[in-house]
Order: sequence, then structure tokens, then C-alpha cells
Amino acid sequence: MLELEIESIRVRQETQQRAVVLKVKDSDLYLPIFIGQFEVEAIRFKLMGVEVQRPMTHDLLGSIIGDLGGTIHSIVVSELKNDTFFAKIVIDSNGTLIEIDARPSDALALAVRSEAPIYAEDEVVEKAGVSLDFEEQDSTDEKTEGNEVNEEELESLSAFTDFIDSLDLEDIGNQG
Repeated sequence: MLELEIESIRVRQETQQRAVVLKVKDSDLYLPIFIGQFEVEAIRFKLMGVEVQRPMTHDLLGSIIGDLGGTIHSIVVSELKNDTFFAKIVIDSNGTLIEIDARPSDALALAVRSEAPIYAEDEVVEKAGVSLDFEEQDSTDEKTEGNEVNEEELESLSAFTDFIDSLDLEDIGNQG
């Protein structure tokens, strides 16, 4: 499993499609995940320290978990099937870890509220991760040996590559 951190939230201007861009720690790999407008706002508000008058759904869920004696241990982006990411919220309940199926957007909104670590299964990053090291991209024949992506998988990931190709990534990693 690889640890991730939220690098940015990106919006494709033509379609208003949104993605949370996660960065694999100590790496040049990025994992973009499409999410809805409300989840973007929930994540963005918390990252920006915006106070809301009433608890948002993710605040409520975090409070319920805490009031029942649990803590959010971690978030895991666990699968990618048919262009859909799957996640798990891992809750520590009195020393027992409980995995709850979740949409990645909801899991990420909880992660920013609880400051829980975010992970992704290696296979997810292998399938959908994007490297910004352009020298390595030129030598993909050496890098993909043993991890060949067949035509069907390549076609199913086309929505991700189209989205990535449309982003202006020159400022990625710059927090200025």
C-alpha cells in the first residue's frame, strides 16, 4: 500500500468536471479521482479552514463515529473497476479495525476532517497513477515490463487520460 496526500483540487473548465489530485508521498506519481461538486466543496472548505454554521454530512459522520467510541484510522483507495474508484474507511473501534465501503470522495472528506492518513492499493496506482517525470515517461517500455496494460484496460482508462491531458499541470506541486 502507498501513502497519499491531497495535492490539489482541479476543475476542467470546459465541462466543470472536478478531480482531487492525490500525490504518492516521496514520489512523482499522482492519482486523480473524479468527484462531485458537493464533495469538492466539503473537502475544499475543510482544507481552507472555512467554518460552516451547521455540520456538513461528513462532519456529522465523523461525530457519530467519535460519539460511538471509534476513530478514523485511515482511508484506503482500494479498487478501480470500470472507471470507478472504490474506497474503505478504516475505523478503530476499541482496538478492532472495521472496514466500511465508501465512495472515495466521502472517504477523503472524512480524512481531511480527522487528519487520517490516506492510502491506495499498489494496483490502483499502477492502473491510474500519472507520473510527471517526463524523462521516465519516454522510457515506458522498460517501466511497464511485467505490468502490461491490455487494450481493454487502456480503453476503460481513456476517461482518465482525456481528463489528465486537458489539465494544466505545469504548476502542480507549487503551493505559491
